[in-house]
Amino acid sequence: MPATFLRLGAALLGLALPAPLLAQAPCGGDFAGFLDGLKQEAIAKGHDPQAVAQFFATVRQDPEVIRADRRQGVFQLDFTSFARRLISQNRMQVGARKARSEAATFARIRSAEGVPPGILLAFWGFETDFGAVQGDFNTANALVTLAHDCRRPDLFRPQVLAALSLYEHGDFDPASTTGAWAGEIGMVQMLPQDILVNGVDGDGDGHVHLKSSAPDALMSGARMLSALGWAPNQPWLQEVRVPDQMDWSQAGLQTRMSAAEWQAMGVTPRSGSWDSDSLPASLILPQGRKGPAFLAYPNFSVLFEWNQSFTYVLTAAYFATRLEGAPVFDAGHPDAGLSGAQMIALQKKLQAMGYHVGEIDGILGANTRDAVRDVQQKLGLPADAWPTPALLDRL
Repeated sequence: MPATFLRLGAALLGLALPAPLLAQAPCGGDFAGFLDGLKQEAIAKGHDPQAVAQFFATVRQDPEVIRADRRQGVFQLDFTSFARRLISQNRMQVGARKARSEAATFARIRSAEGVPPGILLAFWGFETDFGAVQGDFNTANALVTLAHDCRRPDLFRPQVLAALSLYEHGDFDPASTTGAWAGEIGMVQMLPQDILVNGVDGDGDGHVHLKSSAPDALMSGARMLSALGWAPNQPWLQEVRVPDQMDWSQAGLQTRMSAAEWQAMGVTPRSGSWDSDSLPASLILPQGRKGPAFLAYPNFSVLFEWNQSFTYVLTAAYFATRLEGAPVFDAGHPDAGLSGAQMIALQKKLQAMGYHVGEIDGILGANTRDAVRDVQQKLGLPADAWPTPALLDRL
């Protein structure tokens, strides 16, 4: 499954230029004119004019990319539904086989980067079904189309130039390289700039081939996580039980406390002992106080640089714990959530009340959760950030 909520890590890792700021091709407008502007920008930044001409010779605008960018309905599912859809028995079995077949690569990764196999297996499985479904969008077309579109041009314009650099290195073909609609390439779906910065030749053939080489893909993914702040050999997520009553407003990524402090509030590990006694951790209640509950350690936040969807990241992090031996989570008995249309109605009401909820998209993201928590507190309701039809009616 391609990562459809793009991380910002690539933009943050932008290729710095020592020269004065150069004019960038403005987004929108005539596509041919936009391409000409990109070519001029690439040459001004030091790319070979002949290589630039060859790279852009086959590039075309792809309207299906824009349609895919506007289509995000799967992320309107609640955590339990989303997790059950993505974590199939087949993915569990294939993940276990891949852990064995790539054991030597995972050992190298753990030694070099401190990233456990489960994390990489989870993204490998979700992004491409372990390499089986890598996407059939022409990558150069996708990147240029999204750079031309004015929704997120500053994210995608550098990706076009990074793909040009990969082409000059012999590791990208603008006519035939394919991947996800948003420009990610290979088994773990990395953007061109991430490949330039964090690509690793894991199999020693002199190239970084994320589409065909599992060692290259896995070691590059681990290097990227490390660069984004992954703390070696530390936990990321642990399932917990919560009491019937507590200060629910303390749940959420905005609050971090030690395991001892959480335990004093009645939070306990669902099984075994705490993964860490000292690391600060956040209590996550994806479906409110009656649903699943997890403690998220600092490494959990690093995963948002891979994908910005809260539900996707939580599901991937949980899948990684399953692949490392954790049991199936306790779904609990959460209150009914909102449909997509109801969520849009809620977001509109919250926005009218002065809350910043971001895009009105029917997705329960971090901003909407924060607003819901604040409204629940003001109404004297359990402030667990889980919106219900009853809350919508109250507003």
